[in-house]
Amino acid sequence: MNKNPYNKIMPYISINTSLRLSVDQKEKIKAELGRLISIIPEKNEAGTIVDFSDDRTIYKAGEKREIAFIELRIFKECDFEYKKKFTEETFSMLSRELGLKIENMSLNILVFDNWGTGGTLRE
Repeated sequence: MNKNPYNKIMPYISINTSLRLSVDQKEKIKAELGRLISIIPEKNEAGTIVDFSDDRTIYKAGEKREIAFIELRIFKECDFEYKKKFTEETFSMLSRELGLKIENMSLNILVFDNWGTGGTLRE
């Protein structure tokens, strides 16, 4: 595992969902994601950006569905086991908080070797 001090740079979590979320739901999910991001080594809530896009029209298999698509962007690679645990815990939490079936959620993880922050590009 890379011990680069910039690994703590902000993970970005985007949640796109067809559901309309209340302010309370967003706050609770944001707090839970802040806790869950620490599953990934060297990541923490202090550096995490959470972006909600709710009340969207989303189709799956040609039909409008109640669905969520989550994207996690991180700076530098980490072991598969951490990404898998984060994914499973996130699915479980969103199912609990939103009442969505796990089969109606997808999550991808994008890993970047470079990340712009603090006025420069990090590597």
